[in-house]
Amino acid sequence: MAWKLDNPLHTMTSEDQNQKAVELWEAESLGGITEDNNRLPQPVLGLLVLTIITAFLITFPLWGQRPHAAMYEEYIQLMDSPEVKDLPDDKAMQFIVDKVKASNSKWSALQERHPLEMDDLRMIKDQVVELQKQGARLDEYTIVGNKVVIANFEGNFIDDKGTTRRERVQPWWDKGYTIDIVFILVFCVAVMIAVKRLPPFTFKPDHGKHH
Repeated sequence: MAWKLDNPLHTMTSEDQNQKAVELWEAESLGGITEDNNRLPQPVLGLLVLTIITAFLITFPLWGQRPHAAMYEEYIQLMDSPEVKDLPDDKAMQFIVDKVKASNSKWSALQERHPLEMDDLRMIKDQVVELQKQGARLDEYTIVGNKVVIANFEGNFIDDKGTTRRERVQPWWDKGYTIDIVFILVFCVAVMIAVKRLPPFTFKPDHGKHH
């Protein structure tokens, strides 16, 4: 079981072990089933890499953040304004979005990623107003359908009105993302080792000249 690591993308096995594998490969007919030794097509490899990278990018915590109540607080404040009251829903919503965007809201990026309609605002308005009356941190409440619920996160301990509690704000990075990266790396390395312990792709078996 000797290892050869000077050129791991070519082979990780010593020449004598590769020779033994070649001899076994040629001698074993596998009941008439033959196996070639071709490289994985580069477009397929590229597609695999692209799929992994794309999956991680679109699920990255900063990009995959859930909508929370604070994002729509400015929208709700404008719902009953004179400029909005007499407009049809689509134009009223567009007016609200444009006005908040022009004010350089700190939630602009998340508002763009999580657009909603006037009916959506009506469903959450009373819940958000009630939370405001209670002095709650709106960024700790997640929008789930027509419900505004406490976020399912447990962040750092913070001091809140004389008591210590966990912050319920989505972190920019979470442990699940780290676990995903570790498992993908382990999988890719394991597959590479398994493949590169075989004879290199330059070996083309003729299967004892039987096909």
